[in-house]
Amino acid sequence: MTHTVCPGQDTRYWKPGDIFEVACPACGGKVEFFKDDVSRKCSCGHRVENPRVGLGCARWCEHAAECLGPEGSELAGGSQTAQFRARLIAAMIEQFGTDTKRIDHALSVLAHAEAIRDIEGGDALVITAAALLHDIGIQEAERIYGSSAPRYQEELGPSIARYIMEGLGIDEATVEHVVRIVGSHHSARDIDTIEFRIIWDADALVNLGEEEKDRPTDWWERTISKVFRTSAGRQRARQLSVGPND
Repeated sequence: MTHTVCPGQDTRYWKPGDIFEVACPACGGKVEFFKDDVSRKCSCGHRVENPRVGLGCARWCEHAAECLGPEGSELAGGSQTAQFRARLIAAMIEQFGTDTKRIDHALSVLAHAEAIRDIEGGDALVITAAALLHDIGIQEAERIYGSSAPRYQEELGPSIARYIMEGLGIDEATVEHVVRIVGSHHSARDIDTIEFRIIWDADALVNLGEEEKDRPTDWWERTISKVFRTSAGRQRARQLSVGPND
């Protein structure tokens, strides 16, 4: 039996904004996306997530694998972690709304965290959720206190993260672990699990890449030795430091 092209995937029905560019978290270059792309590879070789992907039909459509490819098929019916990952990305984007700076930051932290986890291990769902939700209290901090100071993020973020995860049906143990990470992701005062250390390093990698590109080599090495908490994080930081000082 044949089937017609899905209206959601048929470009005749697309609107302005359904084709757009996203900054690569690895090199800063622009990657062009169609709205239904799950991810695309940048010219630097880094695979970039689509922050606006809409795959609602993949939850029920029998042609999801054919239409969206293997990544879409995994999101439609694959592992529980893969499904939660897609829902957490959507929930994070909904929470931040038009704040693309925070959305891009969360996705960049996720990319680094997953790469570090491939080497260091750790609970995949905890790392995914914590990477995406670690800064989730920043807008509320700005609204209430007029400041995005770390202490306000750590005060207000946990309850928002808990609300999002419980709404998605994530198990209690994972929720509690992630909430502790969100509540200590700047101060490190209440937790020191491998998952926390991975998020700490992933966040530091993004912040270093954004803010410290022109620092000299000796500054990078001192900072790497002092800041990073995993071997894989230190290795990625040294790779990052090569660019501005080569």
